[in-house]
Amino acid sequence: MSTNTPPPYFSIDPDRAAAELGPPSGTADFATIAQACARGRSDLAGRGLDETGQRQLRLFSTWEITRYLIPVNPAHFRRVLRAHEDLPQGRSETEGGAKWFTLDEVLRLRAHFAAEGSRAKEYRPYRPEGLSAKMVAVANFKGGVGKTSTAAHLAMSAALDGYKVLVIDLDSQGSMTSIFGGRVEDEWGTVFPLMARHYARHVQADNQRRLDRGETPQPLDETLSEALDVTARDLIQNTHWPNIDLIGAQLNLYWAEFQVPVWRMGARGWKLWEALTDSLEVDGVLDEYDLVFLDTPPALGYLTINGLSAADILLVPLGASFLEFDSTGRFFDMLHATFGSIEEAENMAARALGREGLAFEWDAVRAIITRFDGAQQGEMAALMQAYLGPTLSPHRQDFTALIGQAGEQVSGIYEADYRDFNRETYARGRETFDATYAAFKRLLLGVWRREELARREAAE
Repeated sequence: MSTNTPPPYFSIDPDRAAAELGPPSGTADFATIAQACARGRSDLAGRGLDETGQRQLRLFSTWEITRYLIPVNPAHFRRVLRAHEDLPQGRSETEGGAKWFTLDEVLRLRAHFAAEGSRAKEYRPYRPEGLSAKMVAVANFKGGVGKTSTAAHLAMSAALDGYKVLVIDLDSQGSMTSIFGGRVEDEWGTVFPLMARHYARHVQADNQRRLDRGETPQPLDETLSEALDVTARDLIQNTHWPNIDLIGAQLNLYWAEFQVPVWRMGARGWKLWEALTDSLEVDGVLDEYDLVFLDTPPALGYLTINGLSAADILLVPLGASFLEFDSTGRFFDMLHATFGSIEEAENMAARALGREGLAFEWDAVRAIITRFDGAQQGEMAALMQAYLGPTLSPHRQDFTALIGQAGEQVSGIYEADYRDFNRETYARGRETFDATYAAFKRLLLGVWRREELARREAAE
């Protein structure tokens, strides 16, 4: 290009610009645009569905199983199958071709090797008996940092590793719900009724105290009365992953952000931040899973506060840039102010009544660099590590071409069929996500082990 060529913002003709502009937009145009997006979303999401309109998880080959899922030699794997005809035998697309298995069949095979194989190998992931599921919130109020994709891929990694996973979508945009093929008609299919039920039970308990004092009880409106009959199990959906379940989200969930403060004003004693945790515990959900992943909205609202207060582990994704580093620092500042103010208010009342105070606690808090470009962002990442220290995971989640394709197909990296690339390209592409999961799993196992040892010491 000639150095004399003027920049494109010079010499713009106002008359041509006005002719290209089109008519002004009104409120009704938002509906038209939304409908166009809905049609496009339906079309893109439908590309991953089978002839029955359901999403199906792909099959896994012997090569993939023995390399990534079950630590056994391929030849030994085949010998075991031949010796045990009752085990899943897989299917071949051609005579004498590679064998392919469903994930459900892989889980059955893993159980067999765990029962009959070498005790020196880890066929099943570490999971202490008698301990509750660990809840993991993925949060940051800056959008575009890879929050939902990080949560989704960690859930898929854990499922492939053999854990039973529940994913809870707290974001009214419903991106996580779309990834797992969930269908939610209205807010009654989201966590909203659990929060409403928690509030309604608080009102019921308060009403009993009012009656005992001879006072008039507060009436329950239709929404609260209906919520009393809803349990977490009513909301849980199966997904196309045999060991991942979902509580989904959709746009109407956003109304919780307006309704919760109204409830709070009606009952100052209601501990709104405990609504999700208490509901899941009361319904026995945490006894049925190993891990619960909470995808939070990109804002520090009431849904995010519930997700964060429920979490045992908090993960904060961010990019290696000044703006994202700065924004994430402000996010932690807001967390300190928000949870600190809750503790202060609760503890003031606790001291007056001679009760034990409130102190929020997380087993671990880690920031994770996502979409990392080592050639361009190495210096910035090193600077962030120097300031954040152990709070920032030393693992960097690289950006790969596999990410772009998964996004186009409304799916996760682990749902991509390596035959669409080749084995080497696929192996390189998933390395960064395997490493991300390995860093998370080290954190998880450390938390579980610490809790297990503490329980053992207390028993002695």
